[in-house]
Amino acid sequence: MSRTDLSLYEHTGGQLDRLCRVAGFDGKDRRHLELLEGLLGPGGGNSIATAPEWNSNVADDTTPIEFSLAFDATGEYVVRVLGESVGATAPGEFLETVAEPYRLDTRRLDAIADLFLPHEERQGPFTMWYSLIFRPGHEPKIKVYLNPQISGPTMADSLVHEGFRRLGIDAAFDPVIQHALPRGELDNFAFFALDLDGGPLSRVKVYVSHEAAESADVERAAELVPGIDPLHIREFCAVLGGGKGPFEGRPLISSYSFVEGDEGRPSNYSLYLPIRSYVPDDEVARARVLAIMAQYDLDGTILDKAIEAVTERPLRHGVGLIAHVSLRLGDIGSGITIYLSSEAYQVMPPGRRTLLGELR
Repeated sequence: MSRTDLSLYEHTGGQLDRLCRVAGFDGKDRRHLELLEGLLGPGGGNSIATAPEWNSNVADDTTPIEFSLAFDATGEYVVRVLGESVGATAPGEFLETVAEPYRLDTRRLDAIADLFLPHEERQGPFTMWYSLIFRPGHEPKIKVYLNPQISGPTMADSLVHEGFRRLGIDAAFDPVIQHALPRGELDNFAFFALDLDGGPLSRVKVYVSHEAAESADVERAAELVPGIDPLHIREFCAVLGGGKGPFEGRPLISSYSFVEGDEGRPSNYSLYLPIRSYVPDDEVARARVLAIMAQYDLDGTILDKAIEAVTERPLRHGVGLIAHVSLRLGDIGSGITIYLSSEAYQVMPPGRRTLLGELR
């Protein structure tokens, strides 16, 4: 069957299935495909040979799916899918279908739903995204992403503050502002996310977008979490982004994770670097990612297997397959995550290589 004969679900489902095999999944477990099909909804049956009826902001080519492979400090691999339902009648429609069979705990979401899921027409690029989390030998988990700017940019701080209050982490709001949003309009709340399970490590996460930031700006953001060495942040920016900034392409993003017992400060900090904005093509991106993985003694052959799971194209022929990379630091869940685009609809053209661009 030709690639262009595939539906969106067939294309992305094949990629996901191969990624899960790279991570060591039992081939008999098909829940990852069942969840992906449910998330995509009826639009998953549409052919990828024709332009989508509705453009998603999940990926550059409007595919409503993005994959990631997390390399945990424990040595485990975790496959994740960030996605958006295509043509759903309501943003929570998928959640309603999986809440009972997957025993989801939606109490925290229920407590803040009126803030982030208003009845009025939405603003910003999305209303609700989902993350499907697959760890070999464990039950799948689900996470929701909400839009702090759903009622407009000027309301974002107030929505996040009230969300913190309702979830019992109100004392952390001012420290988050001081560390991650000190530059006025250049720093903005981008996502508010919740794990939908009831365990003590179930997270509340808040993400901050840093326009035209330098390494020092995200080093300051990381200082909110005790024990983080700023050198890790500095090296991450230098290796993947080519220097200390300012990063004037797609913005750097910080996130803080709060778990049970966190009231005044988060347990973890993550930095997300959109590497596709700072390399001419995916061949250069791969080289930079392998370099940072080597610093943390991570197996680079797994990265190559993951890339092969989602594409057959030469890496030099496009940019954005390796979309961004995150560094997770703190007491829980430390590691590196590589985010891979499905490229269902389009391969973004490469930029022009220069000697400086290849070496920096």
